[in-house]
Amino acid sequence: MSHPKDNKAVTPKVVLISESELERERERIRLSPLFTIIFSGFALMSDGYQVGVLSLINVCFSKIYGDDYTSEISTRLGNALFVGIVLGQIGFGYFCDRVGRKVGLLVTTFLVILGAALCAGAYGAGGSTEGLFWALTIYRGILGVGVGGEYPCSSTNASESADSVIQGRRGMLVSLATNTMIDFGFVVAAIVPLILAAAGCSYEVIWRMSFGFGVLPPLSVLYFRMKMTNSEIFQRNNLKRNVPYLLIIRRYWKYLLGTAGSWFIYDFIAYPFGIFSGTILDTAIGTNGAFVQTAEWMCLLNFFYLPGCVAGAFSADRIGRKRTMTLGFFLQGVLGILMGIFYRDLTGIFPLFVVLYGVFLGLGEYGPGDMVILTSAEIYPTAVRGTAYGWSAAIGKLGAICGTSAFKPAIASLGNGDVILGQSRVFILGSGLSLFGAIFAWLLIPDYTKHDLSYEDEAFKKYLEDNGYDVSYLGDASTTASQESLQEQGIDTVFGGVGAEKQEVEVSDGGLEQSCYQGLRASFWARRPPPDPSQECWGPDKLGRKKTMNLGFFMQGSLDPGDMLRLVSAEIYPTAIRDTTYGWSPAIGKSGATTAFKPAVVALGGGDADKGQARVFILASG
Repeated sequence: MSHPKDNKAVTPKVVLISESELERERERIRLSPLFTIIFSGFALMSDGYQVGVLSLINVCFSKIYGDDYTSEISTRLGNALFVGIVLGQIGFGYFCDRVGRKVGLLVTTFLVILGAALCAGAYGAGGSTEGLFWALTIYRGILGVGVGGEYPCSSTNASESADSVIQGRRGMLVSLATNTMIDFGFVVAAIVPLILAAAGCSYEVIWRMSFGFGVLPPLSVLYFRMKMTNSEIFQRNNLKRNVPYLLIIRRYWKYLLGTAGSWFIYDFIAYPFGIFSGTILDTAIGTNGAFVQTAEWMCLLNFFYLPGCVAGAFSADRIGRKRTMTLGFFLQGVLGILMGIFYRDLTGIFPLFVVLYGVFLGLGEYGPGDMVILTSAEIYPTAVRGTAYGWSAAIGKLGAICGTSAFKPAIASLGNGDVILGQSRVFILGSGLSLFGAIFAWLLIPDYTKHDLSYEDEAFKKYLEDNGYDVSYLGDASTTASQESLQEQGIDTVFGGVGAEKQEVEVSDGGLEQSCYQGLRASFWARRPPPDPSQECWGPDKLGRKKTMNLGFFMQGSLDPGDMLRLVSAEIYPTAIRDTTYGWSPAIGKSGATTAFKPAVVALGGGDADKGQARVFILASG
């Protein structure tokens, strides 16, 4: 925005800012990233729910339709969701990078609501059983597109907001907001049919109501998602046109192989053992087992997901992403092989079998379940994070399709007519793949535990510059999150955050003086908390600009000279050239901001990073 010409009359704009309004704005800025994480991840519950609920619905269909409900139809219903998920992950991964996280979340929310509602009301033409199952196949495909789109849109948005909530706990926050919600969906998927069955509902009511319940999670967050904004790091680093895909593939192909391959192995194991757990339990209980009995045991089984993913969330920031993923794969593989060896004996001690089966699934959530989502959402630059995440997740879901398609045929083939023998050998086969996953993850997954998301953004930007790419395409040209916050209130901003026109602030009870208000606006643009009114906010008018700035430099950390730099740069130049001079001042300041930091730490530390950082602090303070 350019300043008005000197020869044009400018009507001063009167803005009333009370201390209560200021406090509300501070609170909103503080809580916004937290709510972004919560409402980004909550609808991912639909994924776990819609995948998990099919296990008991399979039992319902078997009870209702008998031999007409073949293994081919069961596999088709499972794969319809997965095919839709793959398309949604790839499509919305690209979409949320090019258009924005918020729009992507709104579209996927609508698709999940639509797909779940259609499944609940599915009907075959003329009462045809075959028509019913084909209708469910199509509707679950629509549902899958929405569920798949949730992955890149939700996970990237949560990852980009996490560092603003609790510094150094990104792994915990993202894992709790994403994979924990997916696993919670699995738990609810067992509880809902159990409650309906215990209430005496018919099998048809159970499966229709169970599908219909899937509408509630996305519907409950729709309003809040409409109020969300794209993360600040996305607005600064997005790349909406002229995307250099060849350069991106050249730099990140190994990372993509690591995240996609690990996700494929995890889903190949986790989804068939999860989806067909009801069938496995039904077989172990025996033909005389009631549906409620199967649902009760499955409910207990699914509860083991939660301690696994919660433990993985806390482990991610403590021992690192790579170690957590490798350890989870390894422990799951060892336990699964032992279960396969003693499978027949374990099914004779059914409660012990259910507990060990639950621990087996929980270990998968502790390691790869949490870590494939987290690493895919943080090791790529913001400009292509959604796209890379989408492809990693999509290849993972191909593993789920392969696993669910091969599960029942493998049991039949390896068992030679003995279902228990076939299931035991499938356990051993899947667990061997898990041990391979531990080696694969250790070799190919980078560990970004200690890195801020901006670390890879800066490295990516330098890489593009070194390869002759015009980095001016990076970031939104029009506005940032801080500007949007002010513009919603009708307040204009320019580069640097101080109003184009000199703003007048009407002072009422508890009002703010003009210079304090300008300092507040500068702080919004700088993406840090507003200044404390008892400090530099009031300094300019009481002490003067120069004294306040000098005091800020002297007491660095308590007072911030940044406000005075912005304020002085915005008022000492004539209106005709204010934009130009203001733009050059921060540009020159930013040019030396980070280039020398790491080399100085290395040079001054003599190989000791702690000593180097301490000396850099002394040098900077001087």
